[in-house]
Amino acid sequence: MPSFARQTGQNCVACHAGGQFPELTPYGRLFKLTGYTIGQRALPLAAMAVLTSNKVKVNDPTQGKTQDGSPIFNTASLFIAGKITDKVGGFVQITYNNYDSQDSETGNWSGHTGSDNLDLRYADHLINDKQDLIYGLTLHNNPGVQDVWNSTPAWGYGVVPGNTGVGGAITPMLGGGFATIQDGTLGQQVAGIGAYAYWNKTLYAELTGYRTGDGVFSFMTQGNGGQINIKGTNPYARLALTKEWGPHNVMAGLSYLDVRPYTNPASHSGPTDHYRDNGIDFQYQYLLDPYTVTATVTRIHENIDYGTPGDLPDTVNSLRAKTSFIYQAKYGASLSYFDVSNSSRNSSSTLPNAAQTGTRGWTPEIFWTPVQYVRLGMQYTMFNRVNGLSSNTDGSGRNAKDDNSLFFYVWGAY
Repeated sequence: MPSFARQTGQNCVACHAGGQFPELTPYGRLFKLTGYTIGQRALPLAAMAVLTSNKVKVNDPTQGKTQDGSPIFNTASLFIAGKITDKVGGFVQITYNNYDSQDSETGNWSGHTGSDNLDLRYADHLINDKQDLIYGLTLHNNPGVQDVWNSTPAWGYGVVPGNTGVGGAITPMLGGGFATIQDGTLGQQVAGIGAYAYWNKTLYAELTGYRTGDGVFSFMTQGNGGQINIKGTNPYARLALTKEWGPHNVMAGLSYLDVRPYTNPASHSGPTDHYRDNGIDFQYQYLLDPYTVTATVTRIHENIDYGTPGDLPDTVNSLRAKTSFIYQAKYGASLSYFDVSNSSRNSSSTLPNAAQTGTRGWTPEIFWTPVQYVRLGMQYTMFNRVNGLSSNTDGSGRNAKDDNSLFFYVWGAY
């Protein structure tokens, strides 16, 4: 974010691995853990915009420009981000999505502005000859957005449910609509208050409670509310072990999320579904100019008990991995893998493989950053499986590879 660069007096490469967001360096993680307070107060405003072009191998004509390769203005965001006091800081993102919803009759798209990621923090740093302790509080609206590694779905990479290719390469609904509840379902819908501590650059621990983002918290979900309501306070726990030596750093982590959304989003009473996510993740980085390497692997296993009588329990398994290589903080390439499947025991779908659905594939990408506030990239997403099948994925003869897509983007910030 340019406002953070002005505040710290640092180039983007200081906080981001090879200068490429969202991957953070150890210094970038320190900046976030200490509440975005390093440096001097500066103008806390920044903006970004994204132009894209998305070409699907066999496109759906009803999607219009979002799949036919035409260049489109995709999204734009305004950020209010930076240091407030020596111990308080954060960022607030407000986003305009130019292709937010589509009229079912005319096929025309309409734009929408709403609250995006938000993370406000209080933090302190105690350091002496015997210990190095960072502790703090975070108020945020997207489970995982508070994390400082790039392995949670909020900052992760790959397929997200319901994305028809506007915000990235075309991504069919994971398993006919199934993904873990962390894969965007709760984003900008909830309010989370958490406490965390990071001891001797070795052990990170966090405990957060999530509730529906309404009432006094409605500013965190403005423009996005009403799609999901959760019962009471829902816990999230995170542990991570880290190690730094020379140009290397590694992390191994565990996470647990327990959420009870109401079966009727408009209701604050009645039956609830019960989601329990157990995650394990790893990250490795090599940072030594002019080379940067980052690799992450994340696996989430989810158990679902439904509140509707007669519905059988479900499970969802999500595996994502990504490796990126950057040279001179300008030229880069990455390769990601995604595999999401679920039991779908209650599916009434007529798809041939509805009893075991999922999406699997690869995304290679190349990108170029001519200056630190402009990035150009191209991705090609290859699907091996859609709806649990490699062929006849929709029951009408469409194959998984028909969803393959070439995606080009230009990102700029100021």
